[in-house]
Amino acid sequence: MNPEITENSFDIPTFLKNLTTRPGIYKMLNDQGDIIYIGKAKNLKNRVSSYFRTQSASPKQQAMVTKITSIDVTVTHTETEALLLEAQQIRHHKPRYNICLRDDRSYPYIHLSSHEFPQIGLHRGAKKKSGQYFGPYPSASAAKDSLKMLQKIFPIRQCDDSVYNNRTRPCLQYQIKRCTGPCVGLIDKISYAHDVDNTILFLEGKGGALLDQLIINMENAAIELNYELAASFRDQIVKLRLVLEQNFIEGEKGDVDIIACATKANLACIQVFFIRNGQHLGNKAFFPKMTDANDPAAVIQAFMAQYYFDKPVPHEFIVSHELEESILLAEVLANQAKHAVIISPRVRGERLKWLQMAITNAENTLLSKLANKQDSYARFLSLQDVLGLQEIPKRLECFDISHTQGQQTVASCVVFDREGPVKSAYRIFNIEDITAGDDYAAIHQAVYRRFKRIKQNEIVAPDILFIDGGKGQVAAAQKALIELDINSVMIVGVSKGPDRKAGMEKMIVVGQECPLDINPRASALLLIQHIRDEAHRFAITGHKQRRAKAMQQSVLEDVAGLGPKRRQLLLKQFGGLQGVAGAGIDALCSIDGISRALAQRIYALFHQDEN
Repeated sequence: MNPEITENSFDIPTFLKNLTTRPGIYKMLNDQGDIIYIGKAKNLKNRVSSYFRTQSASPKQQAMVTKITSIDVTVTHTETEALLLEAQQIRHHKPRYNICLRDDRSYPYIHLSSHEFPQIGLHRGAKKKSGQYFGPYPSASAAKDSLKMLQKIFPIRQCDDSVYNNRTRPCLQYQIKRCTGPCVGLIDKISYAHDVDNTILFLEGKGGALLDQLIINMENAAIELNYELAASFRDQIVKLRLVLEQNFIEGEKGDVDIIACATKANLACIQVFFIRNGQHLGNKAFFPKMTDANDPAAVIQAFMAQYYFDKPVPHEFIVSHELEESILLAEVLANQAKHAVIISPRVRGERLKWLQMAITNAENTLLSKLANKQDSYARFLSLQDVLGLQEIPKRLECFDISHTQGQQTVASCVVFDREGPVKSAYRIFNIEDITAGDDYAAIHQAVYRRFKRIKQNEIVAPDILFIDGGKGQVAAAQKALIELDINSVMIVGVSKGPDRKAGMEKMIVVGQECPLDINPRASALLLIQHIRDEAHRFAITGHKQRRAKAMQQSVLEDVAGLGPKRRQLLLKQFGGLQGVAGAGIDALCSIDGISRALAQRIYALFHQDEN
């Protein structure tokens, strides 16, 4: 046993002696009570004991074990249950020494509504709406591309109900032949239903059957001498055949995900090709968080357990490496999906070509990521040099202010580390109780609120605090830190210079009388410009959102009897304030909870000048 790990109060021999041999998961905690690793085991006693055998422990394990002060154990009935619980806990806690999937957003579907004239559109989130869902798609852009392509072949309406219900004449989509105008009765239900049925066939991957049906329709129209209709069928056939040729996977008829992994040092790239109903929907790259180098097979296994925990599971996976626990993982995924699951590490023919394509994409994407990472690190080195720092900075923050003539003032805070923007750490501060247009007071309030949380150890402190502004803004930020008794953060003001041209910025450093000039070709300046521009963009975005919310609320708040819930319902049903303003009294009355008298008051609010 390693003598270094016996120095803390954790009595390892006693713990291991009394540990059960049943399956379950174990959580390793440090002296702060933070979970640093979560694992699962068929035999908890054997698995946990292996970490404390110096001869068999890897350098990563030895480094981790020195930080362990306690271990929590959860016993399960089976190893399958342990794997499920492990994936769930890793997703929730994201321990430092685990392979963690950082991208856990919901993925988009194409939704076909159950209206009389169904609407087709992008959907993300819980499937609460009635209708049919197709997907998931690897990204919103992939789903939008499919919608654009469908609109050219089968012109199903894609407009929101608030727009559809209030149209009095056809829109531009009708003029360019991307919609058949059901909103104003330019197509009957039967003809529209044919387009809907064809769309469903396509999205279900039955492109061949759909082509055959369209050919029959074209021939029948030609026999009946309806050449215009036959020509429209012909155009659909040509477009559909082109799309099918681009997306069709030879030999595939079901749902398959192709997963490849490339690793280098402590960075890994997972590339997933999504095939549904024999069609390639697109591919997506993932970069799991790792503290040390890991075997590609282990990365794929961790990725699959976490990614498919709450997502639809295909019938088969083609993987670039043979997984150590493929049988157990397939069993867990099959139980979740309620159908058989196959994990195939060795394939031939056309499948091998697609797997090699996924591997190539993973390797190229990883190389690009490494190049960007190295470039970012070089910029931090340059920043250390130009600012005369003893150590390379690890974390940067930048603040900026945005308002319109002093109204709806917001401050943005963006965060960069050595790998680039840390968008999960971005924050917007709504500034209150200051004189309108006082940027100095706004900076002071935002910095004070931010660093008050840092003082309370809720947030990691930056090494450098950048302020978009001159001496006044820098002095306001400095005052906030003095009030909080924080003197370990360097403050740098980014002034645009006399001509406000990129590359002519002046750096105002606290404690230096003269602004610091940076060589325009220095990579540090690119880093400073990047974080400054990102803070500016984020501030403008936050200000626009606050201003739009204020405009929507302030006008409708003047209507007697219209509470916040019904205001929100109105805005949602009509797609915003402009839709409410253009709605008639009858349309307003159709909203649940809006009486005719209340509808008349709302209508009068927007049509006072017409009386």
